[in-house]
Amino acid sequence: MIFELSQKFYFEAAHTLHREIDAEGSRRIHGHTYHAQVFVRGIPDPATKMIVDLGFLRREIERVRELLDHRFLDEVSDLRPATLENLCAFIFKEISDAVPNISKIRVERTASGDSCDLIAGSM
Repeated sequence: MIFELSQKFYFEAAHTLHREIDAEGSRRIHGHTYHAQVFVRGIPDPATKMIVDLGFLRREIERVRELLDHRFLDEVSDLRPATLENLCAFIFKEISDAVPNISKIRVERTASGDSCDLIAGSM
């Protein structure tokens, strides 16, 4: 059997975004509460019966969260511009070496109803 488990986290951050629609508000510094979720897929290890130790996954997520939480995202290396797509890619890049069986990364701004999924293997 193949299982998929996930761990959610959130971060608060500000950014600017240069775009054509809703341009004025986007170009000013503004912030969001982002909700992110890391999905891991696999066959449980015969000894541990887990596809990943959730304590290990939480530790890796917290490391990435520290890079994003209460930050001005325009200043985060390897992220710009701070779109939902780039946030998914950034989280994947930062965590995938330690957690190689990531199947998906989701980033949402629930207040505005926006979300983006990065499906692993599609990059």
